[in-house]
Amino acid sequence: MLKCSDDTLYTGITTDLQRRVEEHNNSPKGAKYTRIRRPVELIYCESHKDKSGATIREIEIKKLSRTKKLELIK
Repeated sequence: MLKCSDDTLYTGITTDLQRRVEEHNNSPKGAKYTRIRRPVELIYCESHKDKSGATIREIEIKKLSRTKKLELIK
């Protein structure tokens, strides 16, 4: 999960966390949402054994309210 410069939260999946954070901050490959909200900061991550599990968890997290997301990262 990323915290954007406007204090919003962004959730996504990747196979290379450091590369993806770098892209969100410095590259046109970053998500459209984060490109206009730079810089972003990594505030939470989880590991999953496969893409399917990661995608399921991403969807679960995206359904959470902002309050619940902030509780999750504590």
